[in-house]
Amino acid sequence: MQISFEGIDQSYGGHALFKQLDLIIPSGQFFTLLGPSGCGKTTLLRMLAGFVRADRGRILFGEEDVSNVPVHRRDVGIVFQDYALFPDRSVLANVAYGLAARGITKAQANNRALAMLKRVGLESLADRPPSALSGGQKQRVAMARALVIEPRLLLLDEPLSALDVKLRVELRSMIRELQIEAGITTVFVTHDQEEALALSDQVAVMDRGRIIQIGAPDDIYGKPNSAFAAGFVGNANLIPIVRELDADSQGDRCLETPAGLLFTTCSRPLKPGAFLAVRGSEIRLLNPSLPKPGELPGVIEHVEYRGNTIGYVVKTALGTVNVDAWTFSQTSIRRRGDEVLLELPRTSLIVEAGAC
Repeated sequence: MQISFEGIDQSYGGHALFKQLDLIIPSGQFFTLLGPSGCGKTTLLRMLAGFVRADRGRILFGEEDVSNVPVHRRDVGIVFQDYALFPDRSVLANVAYGLAARGITKAQANNRALAMLKRVGLESLADRPPSALSGGQKQRVAMARALVIEPRLLLLDEPLSALDVKLRVELRSMIRELQIEAGITTVFVTHDQEEALALSDQVAVMDRGRIIQIGAPDDIYGKPNSAFAAGFVGNANLIPIVRELDADSQGDRCLETPAGLLFTTCSRPLKPGAFLAVRGSEIRLLNPSLPKPGELPGVIEHVEYRGNTIGYVVKTALGTVNVDAWTFSQTSIRRRGDEVLLELPRTSLIVEAGAC
């Protein structure tokens, strides 16, 4: 089922959050709303659930206008960050609750609930109260309760944010498998870029009530359309461009920056206020020497060992530059205060200050 937001306006306390927002979520996709706190992603999710009504505009489920349809008639499954389980009911009763509310007999509801608990690996815990479960188990129960009613839309409100890293990776795989198996259009809200990229068919990057970019995860990461998208997804280093000069001998574009000449193969037009977006993982860390065009001298200010990678914060004429180096490619770990030379890649992208 396709979901459509048409001309949505929404204000809070005189402050306009959305102005004529339009968004289409394709049928059957796992669609993520990604952005920082306060960007409006949770408000859009609550509009889909029916908890918030837009000041103006329409929300369509397929061809049906559900803008004024109450929560209990929207046929939506919701998984909350805080689980929202009934503490006085067993695991089985929690999962079966939505079925009973739809007039299904108790025996049928329990059978379907048990089948769904088996699907999430918790059938042996059916008689336990939620208080006897771990955080990961509670989230599995919440997922089972949302899916057992076979909703036409599934909403996930940062369901993994309260869990530890290992458990989050395990559960996001389960969530994706269940969603693909059910074929349900799913809207996921998160501020975690790794989760968004790992789970989604499409990602909408949001900032201050605006949709900055929509695309497949590899496009969002590899082809950001703005400085905001490049900086938020993948934490790219943004280098201001002063002007473009003649191409070099290799035919690459030559850009003048506050730190000297840099090169790029990017064909995007250069507009006022543009930046060069440079991923930390693409920067080579060299021993200090006389810099050539495309190289930037600096001093290491901070070192963060992460196992497979090492994160360096390097002070340069441009300010701090983040570099991510693979551990296996390093003969030794650089130390705070070491002088280095940064070789910036020619594949770096030109991005605008705002959305394209």
